[in-house]
Amino acid sequence: MFDATTRSGGTATVSPRTAATEFAVATAAGPVPPAGAAARVARVLLSPWSRLSLLVLLLASAATAVLLFRPQELLTDGWPPQLGGIAAAVAYAVAYGLCTVAFVPRPLLNLAAGALFGSQLGLASALAGTVLGAGIAFCLGRMLGQEALRPLLRGKWLKAADGQLSRHGFRSVLAARLFPGVPFAAVNYCAAVSRMGLLPFLLATGLGSIPNTAAYAVAGARASTPTSPAFLIALACIALPGLAGAVVAWRKRHRLRGN
Repeated sequence: MFDATTRSGGTATVSPRTAATEFAVATAAGPVPPAGAAARVARVLLSPWSRLSLLVLLLASAATAVLLFRPQELLTDGWPPQLGGIAAAVAYAVAYGLCTVAFVPRPLLNLAAGALFGSQLGLASALAGTVLGAGIAFCLGRMLGQEALRPLLRGKWLKAADGQLSRHGFRSVLAARLFPGVPFAAVNYCAAVSRMGLLPFLLATGLGSIPNTAAYAVAGARASTPTSPAFLIALACIALPGLAGAVVAWRKRHRLRGN
């Protein structure tokens, strides 16, 4: 009886049920503009360039924290005495990984690992920290930087590097880890921007980092006896690859200038 619409004197009268229905529809349609605004804000915040800006901010904050608080001194000089054995090595590996993301030099951390835990356990802890730090950097670069940076790979050298890492990622990263002088962080983020998979990246990082990390760990473990054969061999294993890398880099630069 209340569903009909009546007219009286040329004036339309709406039934109570119809009015209630129209009010409910209008109420449901009311929040649409705020939802649209929220979606636009979410799209801006999750855009590739916003995520890249977040990555830059995180890395800059980490580097600033290292300069201000110097966590490498805690690792080398003020290691908690209550930690020992495997637990200490695991804790050191985690701290090592976080410090490498914050651009603390790996040679210093490798030397400290050897000095704190000896050659074998120090090598294991440093390698674990190396792989952990590389994995964290790779995941950050992949999630926050890849979409924004890939469209910028237009130069000849950038395209060549991206193609090499995308098609031959394992052997490329393995060679970069073995070759002295290639920045650790640069390899992490270049691999992250490429189409290389995480597992081959971590495996190549672990295998390629063994020689250099072992040399520094042995040198740190035998630093108290600098005339021992082990220390001198470790020092040679550090110096000779670095010298060879400098010679190769100089020759390539000379050839490029000649061309």
